[in-house]
Amino acid sequence: MSLFKKKDNIVLGLDISSTSVKLLELSRNNDGYRVENYSVEPLPENAVVEKNINDVEGVGQAIAKLVAKTKTRRKKAAVAVAGSAVITKTIEMNAGLTDDEMETQINVEADQYIPYPLDEVAIDFEVIGSSPNTDSMVEVLLAACRRENVEFREDSLEIGGLESAIVDVEAFALERSFQLLVPQFESVDEDMTVAVVDVGHSMTTLSVLNNGKTIYTREQLFGGKQLTEEIMRRYGLTVQEAGLAKKQGGLSDDYATEVLEPFKEAVVQQVTRSLQFFFAASQYNDVDYIVLAGGTASIPGLAQLIQDKIGTATIVANPFANMTLANRVNAANLTNDAPALMICCGLAMRSF
Repeated sequence: MSLFKKKDNIVLGLDISSTSVKLLELSRNNDGYRVENYSVEPLPENAVVEKNINDVEGVGQAIAKLVAKTKTRRKKAAVAVAGSAVITKTIEMNAGLTDDEMETQINVEADQYIPYPLDEVAIDFEVIGSSPNTDSMVEVLLAACRRENVEFREDSLEIGGLESAIVDVEAFALERSFQLLVPQFESVDEDMTVAVVDVGHSMTTLSVLNNGKTIYTREQLFGGKQLTEEIMRRYGLTVQEAGLAKKQGGLSDDYATEVLEPFKEAVVQQVTRSLQFFFAASQYNDVDYIVLAGGTASIPGLAQLIQDKIGTATIVANPFANMTLANRVNAANLTNDAPALMICCGLAMRSF
């Protein structure tokens, strides 16, 4: 498993979420990036539940469809495991050790840091800098997760015709793509604290970043699924029909007032509650910006409603705002999907 190791060739960013697999290929363009390829493929129902893969074959077939659809020639991909599945710890080690010596020492001492049997765990580490306490030591970031979390992702990729070059952590991928949002803030301060609220299908993840680094993360069971289920209940539609109606419209006139507005209010309540948990658990009592991410972020007027109700400047995540696009990339589709592609983008950025 390689949570951190840099690879020197281009890798595809591949984000496996609850309802879809997203693929993104980036290249470098002078000082910036260019989107070479991207596509989204829906997953069979319950193939992934709360970020755990239940149906390796179903996920693999969706990946194979993405590869065929995009006609990408790339064979290596970066995937991520959820932050909640990963234990991270910063430890101090002797600065004179080689990578191999560090790896040996970590494996010998790992049971001090990891509450699982070591044969069930995948471990990786990265030297993050000198120790603030003494010059002879370095700080090392240790990351571990259950081996099956990694293996299910690797097996799905193999079925889809790809090779897993990098297994990352969602929080680290988000930090990487967050850097692309910074120019979109009205005022940028080095000590800026930003709340990224990712409202997915069934899970809302709050990640708070200070100075570009994650200082807090919390997941709550809430997402766009609630809106889909309400549409199904009220209008007697199947899950596919409701999902389509949510994106394309065509529902009766009472939809906006009776269904959509109450759901938007529920999102505001979730964001408010998530921030309250953060303030209660930290020394912070305010954030400078809220970034709305995930598929639900595309709902018109939602970011403005959050800004109005909470009183904090709110933007919709678009890591591609300053990128150029290859001819094959549909700009309108990419803009619409952009809020849900933050992790995918951070994974594709591992190429550079």
